[in-house]
Amino acid sequence: MASTDPTVRIIGDDGVIAPTEAAEPYLERAAALDEERLVGFLTDMVHTRAVDVEAANLQRQGHLALWAPSYGQEAAQIGSSRAARAQDAIFPAYREHGVALVRGVDPVDIVRMMRGVTHGGWDPAAHGNFRPYTLVIGSQTLHATGYAMGIRLDAPVSGDPERDEAVLVYFGDGATAQGDTNEAFVFAASYQTPQVFFLQNNHWAISVPVTRQSRTPLYKRASGFGMPGVQVDGNDVLAVFAVTGALLDDARAGRGPALIEALTYRIGAHTTADDPTKYRTDEELAEWTARDPLLRLRRHLEQRSVGAEVFERIDAEAADIASDLRRKVLAVQDPPRSLLFEHVYHEPHPLIAAEQAWLTDYEASYGESS
Repeated sequence: MASTDPTVRIIGDDGVIAPTEAAEPYLERAAALDEERLVGFLTDMVHTRAVDVEAANLQRQGHLALWAPSYGQEAAQIGSSRAARAQDAIFPAYREHGVALVRGVDPVDIVRMMRGVTHGGWDPAAHGNFRPYTLVIGSQTLHATGYAMGIRLDAPVSGDPERDEAVLVYFGDGATAQGDTNEAFVFAASYQTPQVFFLQNNHWAISVPVTRQSRTPLYKRASGFGMPGVQVDGNDVLAVFAVTGALLDDARAGRGPALIEALTYRIGAHTTADDPTKYRTDEELAEWTARDPLLRLRRHLEQRSVGAEVFERIDAEAADIASDLRRKVLAVQDPPRSLLFEHVYHEPHPLIAAEQAWLTDYEASYGESS
């Protein structure tokens, strides 16, 4: 008998198929996922975690300025990004490392950006239209909505799913309190943009719990702006894939924007500048650690008779990726200071030239190092 839980869930923590009543519209889409696709999802998730853990270690050892962990949010990121089509534009916040890897971004480029030796990290046109990270909370929702408005006004729906475009934008529960995000909802609903807002509710906006941020479930806010909202178990990669795929299809078909609230948990710190032991309990952390999305999918695959050798291969690949990341990051060189002044204006500008000259003279005043 189906559960009356309003959250879309298809597999439980034990890996068993046990759909909630809310999952009914999405079951056919999830059922179409064969074993190969599911093993691919697990591979993406394990690789993402390996990169995340290694990058956090590199930061602790002084090799980059900051890192925003994605540990625990892999199913939300991989399920949603794998549901997008190649032509869709994706606007991340700053911890969407799994989405970045799916879109072909070299993890070294993510780390270089967090180390502060590059302005943006990668060329979106060369990486599946995956836009640069945005550290200003919520601003990417307006960027994404403006882009989606352009699609809506310039490229009428053709009916060809291989051509029609949608926009997928990621943000966290804390960003729902930002004016930018709410303005983006207004414009998206008003212009019926081909767009899905993907809210990763990891329960903490740094040290502020989501229960203090909102008196009601966040997905319900969508109705106030005139668009559908769906709450999904963000640790269930099948459910995330099915829901995101359905709403992106609706967006491409001209049926307007939608909001997904993916319930997940930030196992690690908000960033490496944060100490979560100051504001959350060991009991809460243990409860969510037991609901690990990687373990959930692995248990499901084991029940489908996927052999241990498959998991061993995935783990070995992840270890190689982490080792390669470390080796390459240790070889990264600081760029010339002239990079600060490049591409500020399209043409040479006297103010930029004066500032560059001042910096050159200032550095020269240090004299020879002893």
